[in-house]
Amino acid sequence: MKPINLEEKHAIFSKQWHPHQIAVVDDMQVLLAKVKDEFVWHTHENEDELFQVLKGTLYMKFRNKTEVVHEGEIIVVPKGIEHCPSTKNGEEVYLLLFEKLSIKHTGKETHEKTQKNYPKI
Repeated sequence: MKPINLEEKHAIFSKQWHPHQIAVVDDMQVLLAKVKDEFVWHTHENEDELFQVLKGTLYMKFRNKTEVVHEGEIIVVPKGIEHCPSTKNGEEVYLLLFEKLSIKHTGKETHEKTQKNYPKI
């Protein structure tokens, strides 16, 4: 039971679209990620996802709209909703994610960006 410094943890890694686990809360995990450009269109059939933007601006694309998530804001993507996180103009965005331990990175989709495990830092 110690405080976790998010800036220090983000400084440990540089790989984009590769979440790192910093804590577990019951059956949920707290992840940090750095993202840039576009991810993969995907759906999580059984899990919601919470994204908090710590630095930069995230564009959460849905098939019928795009939500702009600014630094200091969160967005929750409900289970079953297809989405594609992205950034613009080459900006690297820092995220905190809160999701179930059982979640698969890109749902049923397989892509070169898909991660099968999240390193603990």
